Amino acid sequence: MASLRKEIHIDTAPDKAWSALRDVGALHTRLVPGFVKDTRLDGNARIVTFGNGMVAREEIVGVDDARRRLAWAVVDEPFQHYSGVAWVETDVDGGTRFVWTADLLPDSLSEQVEEMMSAGIQVVKRTLEGAAR
Repeated sequence: MASLRKEIHIDTAPDKAWSALRDVGALHTRLVPGFVKDTRLDGNARIVTFGNGMVAREEIVGVDDARRRLAWAVVDEPFQHYSGVAWVETDVDGGTRFVWTADLLPDSLSEQVEEMMSAGIQVVKRTLEGAAR
């Protein structure tokens, strides 16, 4: 099983970053505009249309306000397993530390997912720092 981790410093307050992350239906407007083109809620899931045309149904596993942590799972192909978690915490140097992890199968998808995560976390940074101004 591939385990991926991305983290980045963001010049914004953790509460502002958490507000955007926990708004599960607004990925395309509040967190990663352009990287995600559309987000639709369907019960306890969100249907995410990425900028590259890929569509994923992400089941929301948990929204933990105390830990500022969001967990989701993708149970559809091409994945045999996908578990994603993102959280925000106060960075030791001030601002926010944004962390995003994914565990997935098959391993052959890890390169594609890692590239998407690397691009996505940069959009998170630009978006949240822009919103802080």
